[in-house]
Amino acid sequence: MLATIIARLGLPLLVSLIGGALGKVDNPVAQNASLALGNFEAAMAGGAISAEQLAEANRHAEKMAELKAKEYETAMAEINQSLRLETQSTDAYVRRMRPTFGYLMAITWAAQMLGIAYIMIFRTESAPAVLDGMEALSTIWAVGLSVLGIYVYKRSEEKKVVPVPSQSKPPAKLKINE
Repeated sequence: MLATIIARLGLPLLVSLIGGALGKVDNPVAQNASLALGNFEAAMAGGAISAEQLAEANRHAEKMAELKAKEYETAMAEINQSLRLETQSTDAYVRRMRPTFGYLMAITWAAQMLGIAYIMIFRTESAPAVLDGMEALSTIWAVGLSVLGIYVYKRSEEKKVVPVPSQSKPPAKLKINE
């Protein structure tokens, strides 16, 4: 997609768009990047950068975008291959790993929330310490729930794919008992 944008619009428009967008970000690094892109844009407009140099920069940007797209495509192919292997595995645990992880996360989360609710209702004097402890666990819960979210999302995508029937085996004939 980026290669197409660069090929159709060119580096000058891309520099202008990104420089303008970064100028709106309230961060010193983004502001410096916006300023640098503004200086680059001014150099292009002033003729300090020749048309040949600009064309070469466009070709280089297109090639870099192409390489990134291929890298992304390869990574997605590897992920999809591992998911296919997982679903075709004869080992029940491998096939059930995602649901098992989901069930464990749900049970653990429910137990923790019930425990916190109990403390807040019946042992209110201990609630601040328990809530501090819960806060300390927020990072590990964020990681676990993120993994679970990705599992659920990917599984939902897998279910949308309609499998192509195999042409190697003819359909079985029905036998009717007389």
